[in-house]
Amino acid sequence: MLTSQRKTLLGLSIAGLAIVGVVVWAAYAPVRKSLPQLPNNVAVDLDRTVNKVNQFFEKDWKGNHLQPAKLADDIQIFRRLSLALHGTVPSLEEIRLFEKDPRSNRLRHWVAGMLEDNRFLDYFAERLARNLVGIEDGNLILFRRDRFTEWLRTQLKEDRPYNEMVQEMIASDGLWTGVPQTNFITATIANDVLDVNKLAGRSVRAFMGQRMDCAQCHDHPFVEEWKQKDFEGIAAYYGQTNYTILGVGDQPQKKNGKPREHTVQDFKEDENGTPIEIKRVVKPAVPFHPEWLPSKGNRRALLAGWLTHPQNRRFERAIVNRIWGLLFGRPYIDPVDDLPDPPKVDHPDLLDLLGADFREHHYSLRRLIYVITASKPFQLQSHHRETSPRQIAELESRWGVFPLMRLRPEQVIGSMLQTSSIKTIDQNSHLIFRALRLIRESDFIKDYGDLGEDELGDRAGTIPQALLRMNGKLPEELLKTGPITASGRITSLSKDTQQMVENCFLVCLTRKPTEEEQIHFVTQLQGKTKDQQNQIIEDLFWALYNSPEFSWNH
Repeated sequence: MLTSQRKTLLGLSIAGLAIVGVVVWAAYAPVRKSLPQLPNNVAVDLDRTVNKVNQFFEKDWKGNHLQPAKLADDIQIFRRLSLALHGTVPSLEEIRLFEKDPRSNRLRHWVAGMLEDNRFLDYFAERLARNLVGIEDGNLILFRRDRFTEWLRTQLKEDRPYNEMVQEMIASDGLWTGVPQTNFITATIANDVLDVNKLAGRSVRAFMGQRMDCAQCHDHPFVEEWKQKDFEGIAAYYGQTNYTILGVGDQPQKKNGKPREHTVQDFKEDENGTPIEIKRVVKPAVPFHPEWLPSKGNRRALLAGWLTHPQNRRFERAIVNRIWGLLFGRPYIDPVDDLPDPPKVDHPDLLDLLGADFREHHYSLRRLIYVITASKPFQLQSHHRETSPRQIAELESRWGVFPLMRLRPEQVIGSMLQTSSIKTIDQNSHLIFRALRLIRESDFIKDYGDLGEDELGDRAGTIPQALLRMNGKLPEELLKTGPITASGRITSLSKDTQQMVENCFLVCLTRKPTEEEQIHFVTQLQGKTKDQQNQIIEDLFWALYNSPEFSWNH
């Protein structure tokens, strides 16, 4: 039997081996030489939609007398793309290959390459899982979050239509280990009871982008359209859902043969005026457009069909707003899961514009990402010339400047791991890299501050976060100069001190040093022994690592 102390030591040993394994692989892995290619079927009509998006913003900027920021350099956008799609800064290997790419539209091609990468599948599957089932592992006998996340990963790899994914999550039957999408249902089991109210609230939040949870007890205090009866009616669609050793399924009847219906606790007065508790039966009902309900299917299938109906603009607006938020670090409409009612059909907004294209292209998440990342707002600089507080606020709220956003914890740890190597971690070392992240990422994020399900909400940096980056054990392991670390490889492989400094900045900040920075650090390095240069490079890495520029998206 392993004692807790021995378990800790074993975990540390495995973690240490994992770090060594990844860094060694990344130090000596084969160099990637092929350039990514945008698929022809994507390129055909991409400009048409991107132009519509750009015209939408340009009209808004002009109408509000705003001068948007200038376009960012390709290398700046390249960093944004890597952080948004992989949760990490690009490697020096990727940067050098990107610099050599002569194509005028190289960014679009590199988006295609990033979407085919294992890092995108891992990273985005986790982002979606947080929204759909939360972050807790729950009861491992009844809920397998790992299987659900892996299922999402497979759907992303196949570019499965998002509406079909949602329909399967809501309506599928089977065992949660063999039919992983049913974990959307079993994630709500607590104390052996399937929480239909939690399922209803989560379904509306995730798939309609609206908070309806408070309507479980009373009419929504701020949205007149949402009544308590609406919440109860949606919850009733899950009222016959059951789970057994055979998995998730439906049980339309009780053991006594009577219909199994959703009931809620209520009160009524007896003949003496005394309130008594009763159970009130609630029939399935949708709050609007019942004609969207399919003509056949079990109750969950009916709800799934209604939620994903092509005319339900709330469905496409919800996922468009969330993907926009994941790419920019801030949703188009905040909060991401409490959207207002859609505007009138003859006055569509950006979410409608992107939503229509999303629907027309078979609910492809990849297509949505292609369009957003090719749009002008995504490619603007983060700095501008405005000085008036009112104008600055207008520019930021109307997406006339790329938002300065603090990196989320998983982006910080992902970037920390990548800066330990000059080669691309996880280009081909998928299993090793995932093992490392499983071992070290969760602990780091816990210490750094996990944002949980609400990872697109407002967030501020803290002193403990800064101290963890400056003095933590993991940063020390990753930044130490050695024969296989990035800092060590840079000192040994760079042709001169100028290239040493340039490589350090590219690895950590995805940019070249300014003339002033270059002169300052080259002067420090010149005429020094190898050991002295190693120490200077290690200190430079530490300084760049802990700079605000490292921990912000810009």
